[in-house]
Amino acid sequence: MAQVTLASLTKRFKEVVAVDNVNLEIRDAEFMVLVGPSGCGKTTTLRMIAGLEEATEGTIHIGERLVNDVSPKDRDIAMVFQNYALYPHMTVYDNMAFALRLRKMPKDDIDKRVKSAAEMLGLGQLLKRRPKELSGGQRQRVALGRAIVREPAVFLMDEPLSNLDAKVRVQTRAELIKLHRRLGVTTIYVTHDQTEAMTMGDRITVMNNGLVQQVDTPLNLYNHPANKFVAGFIGSPSMNFIEAAVEEREGGIWANCGEFSVQFDPDNAARAKERVGQRMLFGVRPEHIYSKELSPVPATPGNTVELFIDVIEPMGADMIVYAEKGKLQMVLSLSSDSKVSENQPAEVVFEMVKTHLFDLETGEALF
Repeated sequence: MAQVTLASLTKRFKEVVAVDNVNLEIRDAEFMVLVGPSGCGKTTTLRMIAGLEEATEGTIHIGERLVNDVSPKDRDIAMVFQNYALYPHMTVYDNMAFALRLRKMPKDDIDKRVKSAAEMLGLGQLLKRRPKELSGGQRQRVALGRAIVREPAVFLMDEPLSNLDAKVRVQTRAELIKLHRRLGVTTIYVTHDQTEAMTMGDRITVMNNGLVQQVDTPLNLYNHPANKFVAGFIGSPSMNFIEAAVEEREGGIWANCGEFSVQFDPDNAARAKERVGQRMLFGVRPEHIYSKELSPVPATPGNTVELFIDVIEPMGADMIVYAEKGKLQMVLSLSSDSKVSENQPAEVVFEMVKTHLFDLETGEALF
């Protein structure tokens, strides 16, 4: 086990900067998730840690060792790829044992490691099968087993669940979390799926355009995003953003969104007061807007707005609601018990203590 430290890590492909001055410390035994949209630099960062890409600038330390010039096989890492990368002509046992045989490890030790990992992953009865005889979820577990038997200092995982169907993905996600807790090996996990990131990571690194946007725990990213990009990327459905003027009136600080106005709670009002007279970006998550009759927040003139309900998508216990107020369009996530109907007006309540305010030009969060 080891910590991984990236200092001023940069990767350029000719004129394209894929990874831009990344500084990141992954703690010993931590499960760190790199998340962001396609092309954000997360996989390139992982490949530089693995030694599959050469860093243009910066350093990579695994433990105390500088590994920039160390070959991939000598970095004490094991990588799990998106496409499994299994040998089709080998059995499950042989796939898992292959790297150990290359190291000329004693047969008894190989057998012990392979069978132990197979039992841990529920593959004990499948060791004689070939990949074509396995389901997608089973193949992915074989790929994980092949990494586990190496007993590396660091696991690197590049979107290992993206080829699985939804049900198997959820099951395998839970298995990976339990496996990490059991093994305690430093893990760096790349995904574009923010749900995976939120449920699996001890901490999450959000990337965009090669830059690190924020590094924090899942809840802190959700509750205290550093900027508009993080706020919009973390959470589903995405946060509503509305251009608003910050005004002081009626003894409080208000966000005038044009079609409606809402009053900030006292704590946020103190921070918003310094922006009175400026245009900002007001943000509220769909799940922090409630139908008036079921609102856990008392309705007041400063937090209640009448919206026109356009489309309702039932989701079981909840429903996704698309609503309008004049030219403004918003997404709400309401309880299915809410008394709202399509093509009808409805009063909703904003949980103002959980709203956000962003600089209109830079996107940086004020709160």
